[in-house]
Amino acid sequence: MNWLEVCNDPCLQDLPYKIELNRDGDIVMSPVRVRHSVYVRRIQVLLEKLLLHGICPPEFPVMTVDNVKSPDVVWISDELFEQVKEEEASPVAPEICIEVKSPSNSWTKMLNKAALYFEKGAKEVWICDEQGNMSFFDPEDKLPTSRMVPDCPQYIEY
Repeated sequence: MNWLEVCNDPCLQDLPYKIELNRDGDIVMSPVRVRHSVYVRRIQVLLEKLLLHGICPPEFPVMTVDNVKSPDVVWISDELFEQVKEEEASPVAPEICIEVKSPSNSWTKMLNKAALYFEKGAKEVWICDEQGNMSFFDPEDKLPTSRMVPDCPQYIEY
């Protein structure tokens, strides 16, 4: 399948799962738990308070070399959003891509997704673990704090 087919398939609408595509066009679905959903929302609210001139949508589709991946939350500047807002899946990654780690996801999988986002132009990738601990990365390394959002806490309250 391709992303447009996924978006237009009535059977795939309103599912309680995050949908992505792998390199072969196979659908990958991840069930969402309450904790995951709460962290996503808290991170969205935090970003909306700390960063101006952009938006913080959840599950923003990014076309990568491994097909469409959807970070749990992103911050995309108004300028970049204007360039991609009519796309089915963005050909470039937002400036900040955030994944909330689920028990079914390994750190290896999270770091592989981070590499895909960096390859598409992300400036930072954040990973929130199952306890709310935040890890920040740029394309070269793990960071002690976010460079783009220095006031972002190291821990997200559940």
